[in-house]
Amino acid sequence: MTHDSPAHETLWKLIKDIRFAMLTHRTSSGMLHAHPLTTQNRKVDEKGELYFFIPRSGDLYERLLTDGEVNVSYADPSADSYVSLSGQARFSDDMALKEALWTPAAQAWFPGGVSDPDLALLVVRVRHAEYWDVDEAKITQLFKMAKAVVSGEPPRSLGEHKELAMP
Repeated sequence: MTHDSPAHETLWKLIKDIRFAMLTHRTSSGMLHAHPLTTQNRKVDEKGELYFFIPRSGDLYERLLTDGEVNVSYADPSADSYVSLSGQARFSDDMALKEALWTPAAQAWFPGGVSDPDLALLVVRVRHAEYWDVDEAKITQLFKMAKAVVSGEPPRSLGEHKELAMP
């Protein structure tokens, strides 16, 4: 998300309107666990970072302090688009950034407002991104799938798939 390449622009286009992301992390026992979170970004961040508000009093906060390796995934099945982002999580106490990201919806979770002592700003620095974006009509997709079944050959080109290394 730090580049102006078409692939980076497509990546942001695919996630910007998806309300919830699933953030996956490891528990202390090594098991993977996921949480739905609301992405607070309103635009592409020049540092390649995503922002989320979470409670300091929750298990997620403690777990991410111990192990910050995370995956953030987005899905929009109605548009046939899917995104998987891997990165490093950390917390920021930057009050100006919290204020810039604050929304009325966040107020429901943090009644003390942007200065609520339970409010933690989770920052995920994206290091790797991958997306799948199918832009063909459903009927075309079905035709290609039917052709693959008949021919025994996997369907080709059901959309765009890209992997992006992030700096």
